[in-house]
Amino acid sequence: MIAFFNTFLSYLILVIISMVVIVVAVICGKKLREAKDRKDALAADTAGKKESE
Repeated sequence: MIAFFNTFLSYLILVIISMVVIVVAVICGKKLREAKDRKDALAADTAGKKESE
């Protein structure tokens, strides 16, 4: 019975660590995408202003 709980806890810890890594990756990816979108929007706005001059 103890072996079952040890194995269960070991897999539970592995799943929790995997979930944490996935959440961190999603948050980082979202921040990077938002930064890229801001940069692209700024570049498009700047290009639009130069064309109208």
